[in-house]
Amino acid sequence: MADTYPGIEHSPLCGKVTRDNETVDVRIYRLPDGDAAWSLEVIDADGGSTVWDDLFDTDQAAYAEFFITVEREGIACFREAPANLHWN
Repeated sequence: MADTYPGIEHSPLCGKVTRDNETVDVRIYRLPDGDAAWSLEVIDADGGSTVWDDLFDTDQAAYAEFFITVEREGIACFREAPANLHWN
């Protein structure tokens, strides 16, 4: 993954996920401080961004939350979400 912001650490769990003919880009990242929590962002096919307000202790916890949301709401929820929506 290209490092748009130098110093930001990206999880190896980042990447594209496709389900029900919808593809999103899952981005999990944190500041370079080893104690920093992980952020979760999902980019839809149109470039819309959904960012969780909560931070995660591990990148695995962030990734699990993404899949919990997909199971509960469906992957299309990211496409349908208003541009300013932030998940808690």
